[in-house]
Amino acid sequence: MKRSFAEFLGTFWLVFGGCGAAVLDAAFPKLGIGFLGVACAFGLTVLTMAFAIGHISGCHLNPAVSVGLAVGKRFPFSDLPAYIAAQVLGGIAGAGVLFVIASGQAGFDVSAGFASNGFAEHSPGNFSMLACLVAEVVLTFMFLMIIQGATDKRAPQGFAPIAIGLGLTLIHLIGIPVTNLSVNPARSTGPALFAGGWAVEQLWLFWLAPIVGAAIAGVAY
Repeated sequence: MKRSFAEFLGTFWLVFGGCGAAVLDAAFPKLGIGFLGVACAFGLTVLTMAFAIGHISGCHLNPAVSVGLAVGKRFPFSDLPAYIAAQVLGGIAGAGVLFVIASGQAGFDVSAGFASNGFAEHSPGNFSMLACLVAEVVLTFMFLMIIQGATDKRAPQGFAPIAIGLGLTLIHLIGIPVTNLSVNPARSTGPALFAGGWAVEQLWLFWLAPIVGAAIAGVAY
């Protein structure tokens, strides 16, 4: 229960912090932080939580990470249901608090996307479904390779949160124009449930692709 709560709290912070930066700050008049700022925000949420709860739960914050580590024999399959449930609920809670704050601004329109992930006409750069699928698989694969390598007992100890946080930042810099970047089903689910419509209809890709990419990385590493 302690590990599950840590995963809930950490995923709440990831979605609230990362998506909050996208919704509240990315295009703020004259002072917008843009893609670079949003990428840094997501990286910082993982870096800070890795130091805060890594020693409690491992700081997965992501169903794909948990699956990839399980496939790589670094995490027991029996713990997957509790971790994934906590992560998804944390993502929904983070999106819920963000919705309450964002909706307090005049002119707020959740149908604009609410930092949801999408493909084709709902991709920020209008990338095709295939392009988005490949991007999410490959970027999740690389994210899991970074995580597994940085947390390997043979790696320098104590630096894993930095490598993982910077890795997620880089991945966002690559992928935001393509899908708004997910590599995390829990991150995708929270905002999609509030945006509704197309965001929910396209959610399948942002569960399938990250889990496939993570599982391949678990085998490869």
